[in-house]
Amino acid sequence: MNTKPIIEVYPLQGLIPYGPAWELQKKWVKEIDQGLRNSSLLLLQHFPTYTMGREGKEEHILFDREAFRKQGGEIAYVDRGGDVTYHGPGQIVGYPIIELSHYAGGPHEYLRDLEEVIIRTLSLHGIRGERKSPYTGVWVGDRKICAIGVKLNRGVNKRQFITSHGFALNVSCDLTMFDRIIPCGIRQYPVTSILEILGKDVEISQITHQIVQQFNEVFGMTSCFKESFLIS
Repeated sequence: MNTKPIIEVYPLQGLIPYGPAWELQKKWVKEIDQGLRNSSLLLLQHFPTYTMGREGKEEHILFDREAFRKQGGEIAYVDRGGDVTYHGPGQIVGYPIIELSHYAGGPHEYLRDLEEVIIRTLSLHGIRGERKSPYTGVWVGDRKICAIGVKLNRGVNKRQFITSHGFALNVSCDLTMFDRIIPCGIRQYPVTSILEILGKDVEISQITHQIVQQFNEVFGMTSCFKESFLIS
């Protein structure tokens, strides 16, 4: 008998605007709190967007914001932990919306296990991902390949934490977009991607499925894939 918690997985196609995806996370947090939804995992790529977390500093944005917006870019001030980062095409962003009561660890262990999911996924491609204390995220040598920033939402009905926000894994994204910020507020270390390390492209869909497999193993959950849908 399978007693593992179910997590519904939504691998969305195309590029997704940041704002509506954030609103969807808030909606799902409420639905999970009300017992109307299973824990869920959104996996997607965003249109070019810079997001600023709760610990972010304005001086870490190095570009003309108005000009960026006029070019169709988005800048979002959000309620996750961390500083400024970039999201865009060629980057897998994962938003686990899960009840921590369905998970054996606490908030600190949750962050470490998100890192573990990415470390295991990278190892499938011969890449050695590592943690770098005191920072959160996954690194290859001195280069950051995956940023992590989350929010723990206190449930109203169930009185427990429900997670939102998550991780961003650089697969084949334009790394020059990070030159316009101080990523995660860390000046001394650059970023990297799977493409830069391997010298060849890897299918986003392949890595997405590998992330789900590793998520199941690390978090002790059973995934249930759902049909993609549009967010606009």
